[in-house]
Amino acid sequence: MKIRTLFPVTGVVAVSFILSACSSLNLNSPNSEAPSPGAKGEPVLLTIRHTQVKDTQKKRLAMLQEVVKSTEAKVPGLSITLDGVEDKVNRFEKLRAEMAAGNPPEIFDFFGGTDTKDYVKANRLLDLTSILSELGLTDKFYSFEEFTVDGKIYGIPMAGYVEGLYYNKKILSEHQIKPPQTWNELLDAAAKLKAQKITPFALAAKDSWVINMMCNTMWVRTAGRDSVEGFLDGSKHWTDPDVVDAFQKYDLLVKKGYFQEGSLALSYAEQQNKFSSGEAAFMFDGSWANTPLLDPEKSAIVKDVGFMSFPDMGGPGDGFINGGWSNAYGFSKKVTPAQLDAIKEFIRQMYNEPMQKRQLVEEGMPPAMKLQDTSNVNPLITQILDVFATSKGAFPAFDSRIQTKVREKLERGMQELVGGRTDPVTLMTEIQKQQDASNKEETHTN
Repeated sequence: MKIRTLFPVTGVVAVSFILSACSSLNLNSPNSEAPSPGAKGEPVLLTIRHTQVKDTQKKRLAMLQEVVKSTEAKVPGLSITLDGVEDKVNRFEKLRAEMAAGNPPEIFDFFGGTDTKDYVKANRLLDLTSILSELGLTDKFYSFEEFTVDGKIYGIPMAGYVEGLYYNKKILSEHQIKPPQTWNELLDAAAKLKAQKITPFALAAKDSWVINMMCNTMWVRTAGRDSVEGFLDGSKHWTDPDVVDAFQKYDLLVKKGYFQEGSLALSYAEQQNKFSSGEAAFMFDGSWANTPLLDPEKSAIVKDVGFMSFPDMGGPGDGFINGGWSNAYGFSKKVTPAQLDAIKEFIRQMYNEPMQKRQLVEEGMPPAMKLQDTSNVNPLITQILDVFATSKGAFPAFDSRIQTKVREKLERGMQELVGGRTDPVTLMTEIQKQQDASNKEETHTN
């Protein structure tokens, strides 16, 4: 992927990603469900906003198209339109505008945490609590926490995610470098690689959110996994020495030239291209990057890629990992009874054991549902899930909790840091000013 608290990810929960679950799911195949009750053949129209628009997401799109076809076959008169929008544009521009106007699509990809709270406050989301119970799905998921507000569920996670450090096994082996377990070992590895004219870290900073993936983990390492909650309630500050320390260490990587050249002009795809071509030793990214990395037509390192948690930095957040279930399908509150019946059928077709297993095997997407069978999984995916399972616990991506204005200011500021136009102390001072203002604004509006 946590409303005020963080869900624990310890062996019991995460290992079941890898091992077969003991309890029966009683989930039927998508094609065995009866048609939705009350369907009489009248025209029923639904639009599904999805974000499977990239070349690397063709398999995911094909699975969604299959779900659409099977849903239409179960509901007489149903016609579903697929509306594909790039994920960042959907989240930060299009869907936000539609929610403000009160006209979102009937079904849409959206983000948990702050986004969910905002849309619930605006009274735009369909309450799914009783629907999930009716369909027998409430207990089949690992967590609805990011989509739960005041005890009610407003989104159904599609898959999980884990963020960490991908590494090129071949490059490290050729230079007698072991996967670094500490910050100093990481610095030593980067220095050695750069001396051999090998880019230590692939990074594309034109898309500002990309920079903050690794930063998020670094400040959790130095300041603790509850640091974001502290920023929100005022018990923690961006200007605290343990927070500034993480940004100073990131700035050191910038000044040492350990990131790929020209990163501020490169879009996110160029980061993956740099790493998958075998031109960089490390890349901090999320498990959604598995698809291009494991595609032999797009990747030269299919058999050489490994995954690890970010090295320890000597702080209270060592051993924790950024992971969870943050993306979901949500549904408009403004649907007719006939559309609601069709939505229930869509949920049946989308959320079941066969579909979740396909996502895991074909795309390397950690399941949102508790699977009985996790066989035939790619070794890299198994490694990622094992890293998740053996971590001390998980923390959510900061942008699922922090206010929009703080996130935007941090994104712009990190681009300035990478470009050498600011320094960590100045940046953190500015971020704290915005944090204070945003906290005050929230207090006045609640």
